[in-house]
Amino acid sequence: MSAIDNAVEILRRGGLVAFPTETVYGLGADATNARAVQRIFHAKGRPSTNPLICHVADESIARRYAQSWPLAASRIAQRYWPGPITLVLPKTSDIVHDVTAGLQTVGLRVPNHPLTLELLRAFDGPLAGPSANRSTHVSPTLAQHVRDELGDAVDLILDGGPCTVGIESTVLDLSTDTPTILRPGGISREQLEALIGPVQMKSMVVEASVPASSPGQHAIHYAPRTPAYRFDPRDRTRLDMTNAAIVELTLDPETYAQNLYARLRLLDTQNLRAIYVEMPPDRPEWAAVRDRLMRATKPLQDPR
Repeated sequence: MSAIDNAVEILRRGGLVAFPTETVYGLGADATNARAVQRIFHAKGRPSTNPLICHVADESIARRYAQSWPLAASRIAQRYWPGPITLVLPKTSDIVHDVTAGLQTVGLRVPNHPLTLELLRAFDGPLAGPSANRSTHVSPTLAQHVRDELGDAVDLILDGGPCTVGIESTVLDLSTDTPTILRPGGISREQLEALIGPVQMKSMVVEASVPASSPGQHAIHYAPRTPAYRFDPRDRTRLDMTNAAIVELTLDPETYAQNLYARLRLLDTQNLRAIYVEMPPDRPEWAAVRDRLMRATKPLQDPR
């Protein structure tokens, strides 16, 4: 039996399969199976108010699970799928309640990784797939990260090598009058506006007790276990470097994003007192990275 056949069999019987994407590794379960989806929340320690993105093989399968499919969805799918963008649309009843935190919309995405596309074509359905890590922790960009963090909670890990984008997908809500970015990612607002017209962006922080409209909206997310603090370049002289490390801003946005989580995970193994992260400039090309760092770190002046 091939690895893909084995993975499909596990998913069909309600198991969990970790899979690679271009963004981060996902923890997959059949999005039409309530008991399987509950296993995701249990393995991650994820609050039930945090919805899950569903991964599908292509646009035609995505349409099965959306009650409506606007022209903007077709344009984006044709241009950016497979790719790092999730479309939020009214859902069909096939997607179980727990996937969407009880909301009537679902996030759908076609990931750009050949191994996972092969899996999704063979499965021929939606895989609920949040990042394959414990809730609030740093997302995994290598199969080994999944093994280290989730261990036996996962029935199978498909190793597709390192993720090439390195941070989670853009989430675009197409269920509103004006398309709205709920989470910035690999596809920018400017790219989307060039394709579908005006797009607004919401920087949201949602309490864990309230259903979120998208993953990645909680105040603490993507965070290392080591205390991590963000700083501006002018504050470098204030850093206490006793048993601490700096994540410096030395690369372009794409390369920085690709390596960010792996870097944080490596530093997390070194028993440091603190990790200091230099904040990138507040410019559109850094929007996704800044969003992750704002949730993964505390301000330098935070006394806690």
